[in-house]
Amino acid sequence: MKITAIVGRNGSGKTQYVEQLRKKLASDRVRYIAFSDSYGPNVDNQYYLQLRWNQHDIDHETPTVGDLLHSAYLLAGEDTEERRLMKEQLYHLFHMDDFLDKYIITLSSGELRKFQLTKTLFANPKWLIMENPFIGLDAETREQLKELLYLLGTKRDMEIILVLAKTDDIPEYVTDILEIDHNGKHRSYVTYESYKAVQPSISPHVLPREKQEAILSLPYTDNNYNCHRVVEMHHVSIRYGERTILRDLDWTILNGERWALSGQNGSGKSTLLSLVCADNPQSYACDITLFDRPRGSGETIWDIKRHIGYVSPEMHRSYKRNLPAIRIVASGLMDSIGLYAVPDKKDYDKCRWWLDIFGIAHLADRPFLQLSSGEQRLVLLARAFVKDPQLLILDEPLHGLDLWNRRLAKDVIETFCQRQGKTLIMVTHYQEELPNVITHQLYLQKQQ
Repeated sequence: MKITAIVGRNGSGKTQYVEQLRKKLASDRVRYIAFSDSYGPNVDNQYYLQLRWNQHDIDHETPTVGDLLHSAYLLAGEDTEERRLMKEQLYHLFHMDDFLDKYIITLSSGELRKFQLTKTLFANPKWLIMENPFIGLDAETREQLKELLYLLGTKRDMEIILVLAKTDDIPEYVTDILEIDHNGKHRSYVTYESYKAVQPSISPHVLPREKQEAILSLPYTDNNYNCHRVVEMHHVSIRYGERTILRDLDWTILNGERWALSGQNGSGKSTLLSLVCADNPQSYACDITLFDRPRGSGETIWDIKRHIGYVSPEMHRSYKRNLPAIRIVASGLMDSIGLYAVPDKKDYDKCRWWLDIFGIAHLADRPFLQLSSGEQRLVLLARAFVKDPQLLILDEPLHGLDLWNRRLAKDVIETFCQRQGKTLIMVTHYQEELPNVITHQLYLQKQQ
């Protein structure tokens, strides 16, 4: 068995190293999965942020997940009993029957990762390279995936390479660990025990005191409603065809509360947030009040969005234009995906300030699509904070971040939420990622 982990800080060059490795292997039995927030080039050309919730815009001749997996299975080889058994095991492991009838564009980030992995394993590769395979998966599925990888490495003579930013996701059974340093150079391979023995601990707080004080000293503007009920929902149900996503949900968030939203993959977390962000057209048919104003009482989407700072996997994959990072941050001032109007100096100064808060001021003029996935996520976090919103909606905001940057992002969130009238909704599948300011929790049960 050989299962290798390649680790390193965000922007250290892990992906570039893997590209060189793939060229060196030069085999049609190499399979590489980058678990980025993307559906792939064929779908991305048609993707926009609200498409997942506007399913009437989807061409219904588009193949379903089941269609795509069936085609991939047939193309990968002869339909033997062994392959059929493997297919059944994968479908059972990932609960694929729950979403085989969905269109791929409508999958949650966790469901998308299950689809990508299943499709890839159908090909029975000799070398399987996976970048950040555990992000976006609920705790149960992460453990099941670790068990599956162990079985593949021991019983199928498959060489597995895991590329990880979040090093506490390294399975204990890995045989070798290769660390890429900040200069893109790699050190010698070491064992799991040797690597763990020399890892420095992350300080309980890494955001410098002067930056904490700067956030706390930000002037208050007229961007905040003087509202009592930030969100209020009564008996909210969301259905797509025969599929029920949310059923008879009541939820009230008062000004200044900080909520953790959790649930299994596909339980409706992102759908619920799409109602709050005014991205889901079904919100008009629901009893929803946002910022003390009933939905549909005359306010526009932009009236709502101007009070919300937002980051999510859906947003990440919506940014396909290679604009400078600072323009991505500036788009948050106008609630746009991409930015076509050039910001003025005052806006640019504000964007650079938030890039500096997240430790990436040096990336301001770097094209967004040339950044690592972790660096991109930090840019999108700066975008969420740039207009000093009343409501922060952070849907899996720490995807792809290394341990140090996760601690930094948590520090920023915790500091920001100490300010008056700041409300938070945060989604994560890792309990340790939750900031220490959480006051309430909502767990969504997956509908049958």
